[in-house]
Formats: sequence, structure tokens, C-alpha cells
Amino acid sequence: MTTRRTFMASLLAAAAAPKLTWAEAGSPAYLGAAREADGGFALFGLSAEGADLFRVPLPGRGHAAAAHPVRPEAVAFARRPGTFALVIDCARGRLAARLDAPEGRHFYGHGAFLHGGEVLATTENHIESGEGRIGFWAASEGYARIGEVASGGIGPHEVRTMPDDRTLAVANGGILTRPETGRDKLNIPQMAPNLAYAGEGGVQETVSLDPDLHLDSIRHLAVSAEGRVAFAMQWQGEAMDGVPLLGLHLRGEAPQLLEAGFAEQVAMEGYAGSVAISGDRVAITSPRGGRVHVFGLDGALAGILRRSDVCGIAPAAGGFVASDGLGGLLSLDAAAAVRPLAHAARSWDNHLVALG
Repeated sequence: MTTRRTFMASLLAAAAAPKLTWAEAGSPAYLGAAREADGGFALFGLSAEGADLFRVPLPGRGHAAAAHPVRPEAVAFARRPGTFALVIDCARGRLAARLDAPEGRHFYGHGAFLHGGEVLATTENHIESGEGRIGFWAASEGYARIGEVASGGIGPHEVRTMPDDRTLAVANGGILTRPETGRDKLNIPQMAPNLAYAGEGGVQETVSLDPDLHLDSIRHLAVSAEGRVAFAMQWQGEAMDGVPLLGLHLRGEAPQLLEAGFAEQVAMEGYAGSVAISGDRVAITSPRGGRVHVFGLDGALAGILRRSDVCGIAPAAGGFVASDGLGGLLSLDAAAAVRPLAHAARSWDNHLVALG
């Protein structure tokens, strides 16, 4: 078992060892997982203009990756309910480590680094109770498991690091699932999603929506440098309800919900796939609705892009980069005007991960 003494010793050893950086992997701006034309899967490092910088094969479909803030390492997560994650050495194109969920747990497809990359946090399901957990892993010890805390709800999906580098924002989606029933949703009438803030000592704050929006599953997150959290939601009621799918929150305040008008909300089909903040803009995607909605952080709608199967989105200079299931990478400005970046014979998965 890892002790504080051995953990600190490993930190000192790691500090003395030669360091590789993302420059050795081509200095990618983004990471993205994709299904290739032959049916295989791979993780790609991409330049700011969408060019391939590296490709590492994956054994199955990826969902999202956590990028180490310094070393050229990415932790690739399978879609829930996966029980392992792969640490990929992106400079050498090889597997560096494998994370196996503890017995009675499974991963939810996301993770985030804390403390300058020394600790990885993963979202997990405690299968017996159905309660969410945040697992902690020591990156400098070969990703040894060092602890866990409650997530503050059911179904934690994405987790993001706050600007202090030791607090996490957690999207507790509120949906109960179990491995034996796959992705079936078992508690829709009783759903209670929330946005939680947690550290290694446990949950510090939770934020819930009004009761009439308890079917709005909080799924994905983005965090600004000032600590504003954007949360994207997936409605478990009727798509024609046209409910909000995007919220903003500052700690200690009430959440703010953003909408693009009833017709556009209905067109999103109740599903936001990814979210990103870039400067004074925030954007969400809907692969089901074929839409990107861009708002100002003041809540005003700034622009709409209509694009089939668009899902991944990440910040870029002056706007955003988006990816779709048809192999396209797109540049969007602050008003959602689009410029094609690249196209390849692959199907991009749900998320683009920005580095730096």
C-alpha cells in the first residue's frame, strides 16, 4: 500500500529524473480519439491547424483523455462502464501503464490531473451502492491508487480541475447504471443531478437545479481561468420540451442557465455532447441536433453553426475548434462562423482535449 513517506520519496525521485515534455510529441494543441476507416481505433495528437502530429492505436473505442500538464502522457478512458484506462506515452507511441478500477468500481470515461500533474482524479461508480466516487492515483508512482472520496451524487461523469490546481468540479449526472444492465438508465424518475466541488478531503459545495429540471443530467464541464464553470446537460424527458442544456456557475452564486430560443433548443434534441470556454465565449455541441451554440459569458446568444454529427469542441485563439463524426475538424470564430481545418477518413469521438 502506498504511504505518505513512499509517495513523497517518489516525488523527490521523479523531480531528479530527466523530464520529457509535450515538445517531444510534436507540441500538440489537441488530443482526439477516433475510429479509423478500417474499423480500428486510435488516439491522435493534433496541431492548432488540425494536422496529425502523432497516432497511437487503442484497443477499443475511446471516450475522452486526460492530458498530463507537463509530460507527454495521456490517460485514455473507454466509454462507461469501463473498468480500465490506459496511460499512453505519446512521445514514444507506447503504453506506459494501465489503471484497473478497484473491485466493485467502474470508470465513467473522464479524469483530470491535480497538483501539477502529480495526482490523477477519475470519476467512478461504487457499483453496490450506486454512489459516485472520485479516485486518486499517484502519477509519479506508476499511477498507484492512493485514495478516493465521495463525488457528492450519482453518476459522476466529467471532472475538471479548478484554477487552484487542487479542487475539482464534478458533473454528477444523477443517472444510476449498473454493469450488468450496460448503459440502461435505472432511476430516471428519481434523478437528482448536481454540480459538486471536491478536493482530496471530500465534497466542499454542491449546486442543484430547480426541481422541475431534475431530468437535466449534468454531464460535461469547462472551466475558465477565473474559475467560472460551464456545464452541459442531457435532458432525460421529451426532446420537444426544449429545456436549457447549458449552465454557468461561480462558486457561492446561483447557477445561470443559457438558452438559444425555443426552436433552437428543440432542435438540439435534448442533448449537449461537449462544452468549451474560450475568452468571453462558451459553446456547446449537439451531435443529435447537428448544432453548435455559442454564447457570451453574459448569457447572450452569439452564433449558431449547423453541422451534422458535430460533438467535440475545444478553445482556440479567437474562438473554438470542433470535430465531427464525418472526419472533419473545423475552426469557429466568436460568432460561430466556420472555416474548415482538416478532413480525414476517420470518425472523431465525443471530445477534443486542449493542451496548455
